[in-house]
Amino acid sequence: MRNILHEKKESLQEIISYIIIGGATTLINYFVYLLSLQSGIKYLTSNTIAWVFAVSFAYITNRTFVFHSKNQIGKEFVSFVSLRFLTLLLENLLLSFFVQFCVLPPIISKIAVSFITVISNYFICKCQIFQKPARCLNHISLEQKKGDYHE
Repeated sequence: MRNILHEKKESLQEIISYIIIGGATTLINYFVYLLSLQSGIKYLTSNTIAWVFAVSFAYITNRTFVFHSKNQIGKEFVSFVSLRFLTLLLENLLLSFFVQFCVLPPIISKIAVSFITVISNYFICKCQIFQKPARCLNHISLEQKKGDYHE
């Protein structure tokens, strides 16, 4: 019972830390994006530049303060950037869709797309980068079993 309560407390702390760090990462991302747009850089290029700054900050802070990773830094960093690159591609595709086909301003499009990428990034970090996939799946199974127990 204590182990379950301890895991639940750790999960809650991890989520709260991720939200705080994610908020700071998002602020950096928006700041660089807006600064780039104001400098006359096109919205997709601005988004990519903002992504570089945000991903650099996110890796360091997620590794240190959210997931407390002790994994090999080089391999983990490459994995982090590679998987986050997939969300950059998704974000740029969705930005293009909202700007070109829905005729929304780039900043409104960026806000809409951010909801999808923030959620995707959490699960990518948790299940693929900072923890082994099997451990993540076991954690998810444990959560489901605990839910079944209470029903």
